[in-house]
Amino acid sequence: MFGLGFLGLAIYVYTIYDVVSSKFAGNNDKLVWVFIVIFLPLIGTILWFLMGRKTASR
Repeated sequence: MFGLGFLGLAIYVYTIYDVVSSKFAGNNDKLVWVFIVIFLPLIGTILWFLMGRKTASR
C-alpha cells in the first residue's frame, strides 16, 4: 500500500514540475494550471495530462 501512495505522490510532484516548467502563451495560464493541480490533485493531474500539455508549448 505504501508503494501506491509513493507512486501517487511522485506523479503529483511531477505534474506540478511539468506545469511550472512549461511555457504558456498567456501570462495567467501557468498560474491557473498550478492552482488547478494544487487544489484538485487527482482531477487536476488528469486534466493537465489530457488537456493542459496540448495548450502549453515546450
